[in-house]
Order: sequence, then structure tokens, then C-alpha cells
Amino acid sequence: MEAIKTYTNSKGQTLEIFQDSLIESPREWDNLAKMIFFGNHSHLGDNHSVELSDYNSRDEFMEQGAEDVKRILKAAVVLPVHLYQHSGTGISTSYSYPFNCPWDSGTCGFVVVTKEDIRKEYNIKNVTKKLIEQATKIAIGEVETLNQYISGDVYGFELKDQEDDVIDSCWGFFGSDISTNGILEYVDEEWKDIVVDG
Repeated sequence: MEAIKTYTNSKGQTLEIFQDSLIESPREWDNLAKMIFFGNHSHLGDNHSVELSDYNSRDEFMEQGAEDVKRILKAAVVLPVHLYQHSGTGISTSYSYPFNCPWDSGTCGFVVVTKEDIRKEYNIKNVTKKLIEQATKIAIGEVETLNQYISGDVYGFELKDQEDDVIDSCWGFFGSDISTNGILEYVDEEWKDIVVDG
């Protein structure tokens, strides 16, 4: 496995960044939302038993399908999830380019948060508008995290001494920006300046 980025400090130690291909799907985590996907991409989401009728167009699927999912699951949040596939796969709740491309994109399903999910998460009885807004942000974030997993935007590091022996390592950092994905929280402070300058 080849490092995609290498940094060196004044002691001759190296911080090597690798793409992490062995990370488990974030759908195995304790999530608030459910990913209800259909067709050839149903394996990307969660297991479910929701069956929808046929729709005449993508727009009808996004609108009527969302209403059907909301009714079937008694959901508080239902957002369409769009998929773009062209030399790689990406998903998003955004319908902007490239996820609205007429050739390489489609709507693969919905991200859903039920009222019962919200009640359990926040240990409350009444589902308020504010909690629905908060659940919506969380659901969008879960789609973004799943997109990073699907597109291989997950990383790890190895810290090596002057003899090239590994003295520390950690994996499973989502996002390619080393200054924000959490890697720098696991190494000594000196690496922050080296990474920023590098």
C-alpha cells in the first residue's frame, strides 16, 4: 500500500497518509436515520421491507415516493437521495449538478427519520419542529458520511521513526482534508504546522 501523502519532521520521522479501504460501512454504526434505497443500489443502504409502486418519472418518484415512504413509515423526515455514477459512485441529498445529470444520475431512494426514532433519540414524547430540523441536519450528515465511504474518501495514518518502523497508526478518518478530518488530533502538536506548511 502506497502513501498518498508523506510529511517529515526535523527528527526524520514521517507521517504517512493512506486511503483506508478496510473501514466498515457507516450504516453499521448507531445511526438516527434509515437509508431506504431501491433497485441496483439498495445494497448501499439499510435493510428494509418498504415496497413502493411504480412511478412514471424521476420527479414523480421524488415527490410521490417521498409521500408514500412518509405515510408507510410514519416519518418526520424524508429526503430523496440522488446517485451519480461515472467512473465512481457518489450520493447526495442535493439535486444540483452532477446529481441531476440526465445521463449518469438518478434518485436511488430516501433518507428517513421516523417520529419514533426522534422520540427514542431524545427521550421525549412530543416531536417538535425544532427536533425535526435537527434530525434533518443529522440525516443529511449521515448521507454525506455514507458518500465518503462509498467514494473511498476515508483515510488512515502511520507515524514512522527514522528507521521506518511504525510507532503509531490509526485508521477510519472521513474526509481528505487532514487538517479537519481528525488525524491531527492523534499526533503531536508539531505535525499541525508541518501539515499546514506542507
